[in-house]
Amino acid sequence: MGYYVSPRFLDKVAIHITKNYMDLPGVRVPLILGVHGRKGEGKSFQCELVFKLMGIEPVRMSAGELESPDAGDPVRLIRARYREAAEFIKVRGKMCVLLINDLDAGAGRVDKTTQYTVNTQLVNGTLMNIADNPTDVQLPGSYETQPTHRVPIIVTGNDFSTLYAPLVRDGRMDKFYWEPSLEDRIGIVAGIFEEDHLPSADVERLVATFPQQSIDFFGALRSRVYDEQVRTFIRQTGIERVSSYLVNNPDKTLNLAKAQVTLNRLIELGHEMAQEQGRLVRSQLAQEYVTGVGQTNAQAEVEMPTQTPDNLLEHRESVDFAAAVAPKDWPGHVSLPNIERLLERSLRQGGRLSLEVASPREKSGNIWRSWPWSQPPENITKAVDSILDCIKANPRSYVKLIGYNPKTQTRLLEETIVRPQ
Repeated sequence: MGYYVSPRFLDKVAIHITKNYMDLPGVRVPLILGVHGRKGEGKSFQCELVFKLMGIEPVRMSAGELESPDAGDPVRLIRARYREAAEFIKVRGKMCVLLINDLDAGAGRVDKTTQYTVNTQLVNGTLMNIADNPTDVQLPGSYETQPTHRVPIIVTGNDFSTLYAPLVRDGRMDKFYWEPSLEDRIGIVAGIFEEDHLPSADVERLVATFPQQSIDFFGALRSRVYDEQVRTFIRQTGIERVSSYLVNNPDKTLNLAKAQVTLNRLIELGHEMAQEQGRLVRSQLAQEYVTGVGQTNAQAEVEMPTQTPDNLLEHRESVDFAAAVAPKDWPGHVSLPNIERLLERSLRQGGRLSLEVASPREKSGNIWRSWPWSQPPENITKAVDSILDCIKANPRSYVKLIGYNPKTQTRLLEETIVRPQ
């Protein structure tokens, strides 16, 4: 497998590291570089490739080390790793970098349900303090007069808007949004399939076939190609002997036939993987369990009226919901596909629907008013008409869709579907 380093990525990271080792008169250089972007685009791996090109051995940390049962442990670890990197610079006479992967997963706050602990506060405060005083980083309880060497910090993550705002401000953190260009994607994918001698024209077509997939999709795709060779090996060795063969004889050469990597085969396997991604998104089993839908079949039959496939088809009478169902005067800021999904799920479960509305002032006090349906909705189209009536009667108000079990009066669904612009 060949490795491709994006020139744009190399330029940004190399400049940040180099600037932190230079004494630029009158210039305050941010200590931290935040590399953020979509999942699976190779942020951490590109960093590692840049380090290798520059001859840097980084000191690494991960998001899992930013929390502990004991308050203060992550802070001590951050300071210890920073001082360890500073010692490497002094002893080895080489550049060193502190790399913290997935910072937002350990120190970010995604929503109101994310627990904000003392350690989270301390981690944010410590990184801010190090960024402001990079040559005076002491271990807790230690006060040395000898200054520490300045060590540039690189952090990766998906969404840095979840981090503490003062930490990511300009002057402390330099931000770099990593989104591979088409040339970058083609170069990286060509490196992945380099050993398979996939023609460059096939690489370009493969990338064009899956334009929305992340970089790691293509790495997983190459792994999927070898499934047939592994399946043949298991059959030849025997399913009962695979364990002892591989574990107790690690030096044995595996005579696997070379996989035939062709564009058509890659596209076929890629579509299979994309379908699995779609099933994962559509299942939403965890949400059903949380909302109380994860009942046994017997309970469901007793508490909810069953629906035939014909009824389900009636609820799906509008496939292109945004184009066919939405009235012309439907508010542009309301997400129609999401409402379709919520309505369909509630009707499929045999539950009843209701609406609640609240002005911005009422919502701030968590005061919601019930808005009855003009008539019980029999399908998605009629439900949308009733929602539109509610929006017209309550302009500049929040609208919440409620789904409940008429037998037990328990809520199966509670979702705010309209927010004032």
